[in-house]
Amino acid sequence: MGLQVEKLGNNMARLTIEVSAGELEKAIEGAYQKNRSKISLPGFRKGKAPRKMLEQMYGKELFYEDAANALIPDAYEQAYDECEEEIVSAPQIDIVQLEEGKPFVFTAEVALKPEVTLGQYKGVQVEKIDADVAEEEVTAEIDKERQKNSRTVEVTGRTVQEGDIATIDFEGFVDGEAFEGGKGSDYPLTIGSHAFIPGFEEALVGAELDQETEVNVTFPEDYQAAELAGKPAVFKCTVKRLQEKLLPELDEDFVGEVSEESDTVEQYREEIRKKLAERKAEEAGRQKEEAVVDAIIADAQMEIPQPMIETQQRQMMQDYAQRLQYQGISFEQYMQFTGMTREQFLEQVKPQVMQRIQSRLILEAVAAAENITASDEEIEEELKKMGEAYQMDSDKVVEMLGKDGRKQISEDICVRKAVEFVVENAVEA
Repeated sequence: MGLQVEKLGNNMARLTIEVSAGELEKAIEGAYQKNRSKISLPGFRKGKAPRKMLEQMYGKELFYEDAANALIPDAYEQAYDECEEEIVSAPQIDIVQLEEGKPFVFTAEVALKPEVTLGQYKGVQVEKIDADVAEEEVTAEIDKERQKNSRTVEVTGRTVQEGDIATIDFEGFVDGEAFEGGKGSDYPLTIGSHAFIPGFEEALVGAELDQETEVNVTFPEDYQAAELAGKPAVFKCTVKRLQEKLLPELDEDFVGEVSEESDTVEQYREEIRKKLAERKAEEAGRQKEEAVVDAIIADAQMEIPQPMIETQQRQMMQDYAQRLQYQGISFEQYMQFTGMTREQFLEQVKPQVMQRIQSRLILEAVAAAENITASDEEIEEELKKMGEAYQMDSDKVVEMLGKDGRKQISEDICVRKAVEFVVENAVEA
């Protein structure tokens, strides 16, 4: 196989890949063997017509496409391995020469890893993040736990209040006409949950049990049903049942039920304060890390080729589709539910993709500038952790990761170390 690499500028390159005429002939013969049973020729039983006669009847190009499709993946993979440049996108393939008796030649246009010119990355100034825990936060966290342990009781003798669970029948009208999807029965609605369109739940406050109440609202301009967007509507509602949540008293009995560490209310408050402090410290650490990396990105120079971005966008879409699949939802169903197209999804994730690419490039550049490396022991430890997570031996993990697996793990370790380095050297203002 022959390979030529031509730099195109803007971190793009064209690989010209040549496969020998002999390999092309094998691929054409393979395509013939694969497809001959599908082709009929007068005077021959189906699948028995000689290749030469089929080519005379239908043209020499009959098996070219299948032959090219068989050759390109392996030839490109070999070229990828031989190429000294670091390729960071899927290839754009174009066939240059495909003729029997001649070498098969095609090009692969690819994006190359951009060079990064670092600005300041040591001593970066970032704003200090307050991680102190206020008493109000402790109380709010305890109230959440009380909400989890609340019980629901029936309410009679009063009107609807904020926080109530109202079971309602409703029917909506626009311009005096009932509209599709605007009717419901025995619907449990928590007042103040903002589950319905703006103004609906607020209008039910003060409503009486078993009496019809008219609720006047206006659909949002961006409402998902275009025929209703921005239009005023009247809902006729009847509250059939009313319930409220009763929170447990904050006493030692409650503490004994929800905590294994505390016996008294004061001990429980201290326990919650400690957990909140740990949580806020972790969040502050993440925010500091993001702020430091963002500052380094802002002071660096790099030119990211569009195909690199597009490749990462597609990868993110595939990852998201896989996560949906685990939940029993196909990506097509998700598109229907949200009314979003694939193009809109790709555009939506573009800022996240850009941040991911820039962060990785910056941190790899820092690791190179500071001669940060990963030891064999660190790589083995990482493989061990992955093996435990996947419940397999380290050798199996290496096999699963492929030939570049150890290299990828080494790079990931160096990036983590680079994060630690820039954060440790940052200055909080």
